[in-house]
Formats: sequence, structure tokens, C-alpha cells
Amino acid sequence: MESYISLKNRFEFDKVYSSKNSFGNKNLVMYVCKNELDINRIGLSISKKVGNSVVRHRVGRLIKESYRLNNKTVNIGYDIVIVARNNIVNKSYQEVEGSLLHLFKLHKIIVS
Repeated sequence: MESYISLKNRFEFDKVYSSKNSFGNKNLVMYVCKNELDINRIGLSISKKVGNSVVRHRVGRLIKESYRLNNKTVNIGYDIVIVARNNIVNKSYQEVEGSLLHLFKLHKIIVS
């Protein structure tokens, strides 16, 4: 079974973007929207400006693994889109995880 459910369609991403509920830090930007479900759905957006496909896939794996290991601490019922910024290219797993947790706290969707 997958470790998370992903957003797949453009209209799902557009719904989250249109909520205009976003926070960012130097590595990531996170958009959050309620989804009326009992699960969280995650979407990743990693631009070609971040790097070639090897770099983009590495960044995606770091973000997915950070979410997978911390998803028990996140409240359920949200669609979350995570946008990677250019600075994330040379970051370690710990820095990516710290950025992700920071954004969860800013959105107040983390369980205390």
C-alpha cells in the first residue's frame, strides 16, 4: 500500500491553489485546503528550474520520505500541495524534514 495518497489531476491542484492558504520558507512553499475526507492527499510540484530529472526526483523522494515519517503527526482531512524552491537542491534530508515540519506548524495542521 502507498504511504500517502497523491493529488493527480489539474483541477485538484487548482482547488488547493485557489484556497490561497499558503506559507513558505527558503526551501518549500505549502498550500493547504480542507478536503472533506478522512485522509490527507499530497501533491508535489517541482519545476524544471530546480534541476534536471535526477535532481528533481531526488528532491521528490526527500519530500515524500519526510512526509511518510511524519504523517502520524499531521491532522487528517487536508489536501496539501508542496512546491519545491531552487534552494532545496543541495539540502540534506534533515534540512528538508525541518522545512516541512516548520510549514506544518505554520499551517497549524500538526498534532501537538
